[in-house]
Amino acid sequence: MEIISIDTEFIRLDALLKLAGAVETGGHAKFAVQNGEVLVNGEVCTMRGKKMRGGDRAEFQGKLYEVKNL
Repeated sequence: MEIISIDTEFIRLDALLKLAGAVETGGHAKFAVQNGEVLVNGEVCTMRGKKMRGGDRAEFQGKLYEVKNL
């Protein structure tokens, strides 16, 4: 699991994937999310603008990312 630290209240799911290096572009993130390839807290999420807050987890291509507030 990779911890993604943020200094804001939340981060959008597509931005989280890009920040984590899981995708190279925002377009790739949009495509992956809209096609149901991303799990948020264990459930498929198709909302690329999903607000990810501290403690939330995203899974993409077998890798797990957890949001942590600074």
